[in-house]
Amino acid sequence: MREVFQQELHEVQERLVRIADLVADAIDKATTAFNGQDVTLAESVIADDHLIDDLARSLDELAIDILARQQPVARDLRVVVSALRVSASLERMGDLAEHIAQLSRYRFPEKVVPKTLRPTFKELGRLDVSIARKLTRLLETEDSDLAEEIRNDDDLVDELHLSVFDKVLGETWKGAASDTVDATLASRYHERFADHAVSIAKKVQYLQTGAWVVPTQ
Repeated sequence: MREVFQQELHEVQERLVRIADLVADAIDKATTAFNGQDVTLAESVIADDHLIDDLARSLDELAIDILARQQPVARDLRVVVSALRVSASLERMGDLAEHIAQLSRYRFPEKVVPKTLRPTFKELGRLDVSIARKLTRLLETEDSDLAEEIRNDDDLVDELHLSVFDKVLGETWKGAASDTVDATLASRYHERFADHAVSIAKKVQYLQTGAWVVPTQ
């Protein structure tokens, strides 16, 4: 029975990695579509979001079943409970990638944001993709260095997010109302995507230590 239990825990980890990999692909495609106005790519992200949802739902069912049958304790319990919380964050990250793709589709054939903001959003996309790829490796390896890299990258995303608000609220902003709304929403989606990755990184560190990581001041 113990061997079966360990196999089930391994299955939980493998499924988390699989979902994270799909999320990374989704944000890669979504940001590429957003910055390049590729409506076909945007539609593929929207169409495939259900794959992430289905896998997250299946993982939740497995985790709940393990809790009911195996009644895990100590680190094993942390693994299962954390998996439920991580899958919820990954599912939300997939939704945010879909939202970015939807903005691209809605504004086709125009680009979503004015020319002055495009370099900022290109960098936001690059950072989110990098964070997502690191997150997949983190779930595979539980490498604490990757967790710290994700948190550092999130700081850069936060800075860019604030710069978008400074731009659209500034006196020199000439964008239309729709430009302001699109830029604000898109920036928020990128920022929240990175925030969820940080939340997952903290949960992985919790698995290692049994204690929640408290940010340093």
